[in-house]
Amino acid sequence: MDALVIGATGATGKDLVEQLMKDDSFESVDVFVRRALDIQHDKLTVHVIDFDRPDEWRDLVKGDVLFSCLGTTIKAAGSKEAQWNVDYGYQYEFAKAARENGVGRYVLVSAEFASPKARSFYSKMKGQLEEAVKELRFPKLTIIKPPILMRKGSDRTFEVFGLKAIQFMNKAGLFRSQQPLPTEVLAEAMINSAKQPAGDSEPLVGKDIRKRASFKKTE
Repeated sequence: MDALVIGATGATGKDLVEQLMKDDSFESVDVFVRRALDIQHDKLTVHVIDFDRPDEWRDLVKGDVLFSCLGTTIKAAGSKEAQWNVDYGYQYEFAKAARENGVGRYVLVSAEFASPKARSFYSKMKGQLEEAVKELRFPKLTIIKPPILMRKGSDRTFEVFGLKAIQFMNKAGLFRSQQPLPTEVLAEAMINSAKQPAGDSEPLVGKDIRKRASFKKTE
């Protein structure tokens, strides 16, 4: 398979690209980034692009599966509008381009409580993106809704605090279904999802993500 990746510079994306390069099921890995990567591999092609100019990269979005783990925070983006542009706009435009170019599989990392009816800006935005990509009718669409992630060296204040809190509660026997998920496990689940037979939209949540990460059978 030929893989396409957006979000390759984030914690999940780095683990994903590393695993894809080691996986014999994938012959090539094309990543789309705003700045050059400091890694090289025979399989890897890096496209440094301007995400705001889809006409310049749309024709490059060709392959078998698109992996999307792109995302930012309001703090990093500077405003809700800027975060929306990255988390919704860029991801939707890439998904649309992929579908128009015949990419048959799409694996999207969303959020645990994503819903178009959610009250919080972030969860509502993620839910609206889920609904929008469903309308693109990929033959195989997997939406993964992970719990709080364990990112290597995370500097996201809310995430670090939340991780410590949930780990403390887990030790006390509480919220076991909300155990933090390492990004490398999420990456494994993404890759194994791409190998499953085509079918309807398939949301993965909670312990099902860990099960998919350990599922090695391919088509």
